[in-house]
Amino acid sequence: MRPDDANIAGNVHGGTILKMIEEAGAIISTRHCNSQSGEHCVAALARVERTDFLSPMCIGEVAHVSAEITYTSKHSVEVQVNVLSENILTGAKRVTNRATLWYVPLSLKNVDKVLEVPPIQYAWKELEEDGKKRYEEQKLERLVTKQRNGDIIFPVFNPEPYTVGYSQSSLIHLVGPSDCTLHGFVHGGVTMKLMDEVAGIVAARHCKTNIVTASVDAINFHEKIKKGCVITISGRMTFTSNKSMEIEVFVDADPFVDEPKERYRAVSAFFTYVSLSKEGKPVPVPQLVETEDEKRRFEDGKGRYLQTKAKRQVQIPHFPGLSMRMSCGIVSKV
Repeated sequence: MRPDDANIAGNVHGGTILKMIEEAGAIISTRHCNSQSGEHCVAALARVERTDFLSPMCIGEVAHVSAEITYTSKHSVEVQVNVLSENILTGAKRVTNRATLWYVPLSLKNVDKVLEVPPIQYAWKELEEDGKKRYEEQKLERLVTKQRNGDIIFPVFNPEPYTVGYSQSSLIHLVGPSDCTLHGFVHGGVTMKLMDEVAGIVAARHCKTNIVTASVDAINFHEKIKKGCVITISGRMTFTSNKSMEIEVFVDADPFVDEPKERYRAVSAFFTYVSLSKEGKPVPVPQLVETEDEKRRFEDGKGRYLQTKAKRQVQIPHFPGLSMRMSCGIVSKV
């Protein structure tokens, strides 16, 4: 990892890692969906389940990203991705990230056409049953998330410190060719990297310390973003515990060139950050000051926080014996 991949403390940006994770998922999904004769396609990211940042990655380390397909439905692919960091001076390796992503295959001839996914062979029946359960759960969650996507983040003038308006932030980006897939739509990894940048600014404004990404709750990709669109990435604080902050991030797209379509909500997610001292140790986070409307979002965030704490007690499962695996290494100078 190079200096331009990292923050001022020398830790690799969470958005950089998210982009690597998405690239690995897109490659293996596209390979699998084109493994049988038929219409060619490119796998598009539909959803990222919770992503945990287990250990920080530093400048000079080598990132090893591995991905495997763990479930296929008729029109979607579930991919598990692990990221390991290697110190090439000592040879020591450690797991830094785990994530689950869902992709759908889109025809190269017609971007609105979703193709069928070739099935995979499971080592035993229970793996398929567990995968189907996860598939149904994420479908329901996507529906619930889309129903609450009417929120808009408005600017606040002369906000008080530690309020939502004090730390909220927005970024405007014109989607260019280098941001896009073969279809001319934005890579999921590019979008996630921009979202992490905005969420990181919100967290840093709130606590005035070095911050790092701790986890990302489900990222839902509701609609595609086309080349030439202007996207607005907006973030606001929703919850603070003693040592962590939850930031809600929206991506809204404005078709810019020869498009009659109105502005629409394209992506939504929740990011969690922790505050660190100069020595890299967790430090307390200033508590959020809320208005009446913001208290509802705070209670929702508290519920997600408590659910996450409970899930951490359960070891993240590995899915052996499945049909495809892909790995790639990103090598940098020390």
